[in-house]
Amino acid sequence: MADSTVQAGLEGVVAAASSICTIDGQQGILSYRGYDIRDLAEHATYEEVAHLLLMGELPDRDELDAFSEELARRRAVPDAVFEMLAHLPREAEPMELLRTGVSALAMYDPLSGQVTHEAAIEQALNLVAQLPTLVAGIHWIRQGKTPPAVDRSRSVATSFLAMLKGHAPTSLEARTLDVALTLHADHEFNASTFAARVTAATLSDMYSAVTSAIGALKGPLHGGANQRVMEMLQTVGDPEKAEAWVRAKLERKEKIMGIGHRVYKTYDPRARFLKEMSRQLAEESGEDRWYRISDVVERVVIEELGEKALYPNVDFFSGTCYYVMGIPTDLFTPIFAMSRISGWAAHIVEQYDNNRLIRPRAEYIGPAPRTLVPIDQR
Repeated sequence: MADSTVQAGLEGVVAAASSICTIDGQQGILSYRGYDIRDLAEHATYEEVAHLLLMGELPDRDELDAFSEELARRRAVPDAVFEMLAHLPREAEPMELLRTGVSALAMYDPLSGQVTHEAAIEQALNLVAQLPTLVAGIHWIRQGKTPPAVDRSRSVATSFLAMLKGHAPTSLEARTLDVALTLHADHEFNASTFAARVTAATLSDMYSAVTSAIGALKGPLHGGANQRVMEMLQTVGDPEKAEAWVRAKLERKEKIMGIGHRVYKTYDPRARFLKEMSRQLAEESGEDRWYRISDVVERVVIEELGEKALYPNVDFFSGTCYYVMGIPTDLFTPIFAMSRISGWAAHIVEQYDNNRLIRPRAEYIGPAPRTLVPIDQR
């Protein structure tokens, strides 16, 4: 008989075997297909990481060139999708528009209803290529403007920033986003990835599974956290006020956004990279206020909690990086999605390749068996 013990939030429950990603929360280690995230962030590009996740191995030079060219070739989004989004309410959130846009893309992909390995890889390549264009386009549509022409000449990170900002980014900005995309690309069975796999397990199509994932990522307890971090820092406003603000929050036992993680019991390895990127961007831009506030918040939390210390997670410094680069806060989570699409797609393909319908049970805690009384006798 199966174990009927309830694990709230499925914490600690192993739901399936996977060869894509593993986390050691005690040691603060994250690996993609056996490669430590620290090595990937330092020595590989996002294109290499996307190839690793989707194809199973890091590419050689010829394979990387071919993969990058293929992504660039697929980068355009059908004009009809942007025209549809332009007719939706201007006040719609970017994540709502992204969710709708991805769903619409399915209708322009002749393979969208197929769930074979080969078809799923083709759809995955389309989505990895198109999501940056879609996110940049959403930014301009919400201003009542026409999305810029697709940039096929540069990397995912550089092209996206050029389309978003209307001009070429600095080398540090491009490098920062490339590292951020790598760090966010996958994270085992997180909420959005699991949502994608649950949908894929019904043998629904890739686009439906990714739309499910975007819906999960939208929540403030998942992908929406980096936007909430920046809003929190803006509330503090002044590095000189940060220490008192944090201590007051901790005294009231209130949550501090971007601090702590369900899996990591030590420093999130992704946060270390983004903290350094945040510092460098602050130095380059001359706007160090947000980095300084973040640094104070981190220090005080660790000091105050002692042995029970919680550490920054990936959301804590990603928000300051994006903000200093001039990216609007409500685009933080869509950028998370355009990174995580490579991981989502890899998991969806893996689910198709060894599928079993995901159907857990619940512990019933409702009323005991009752007798129905006809309505006229109640």
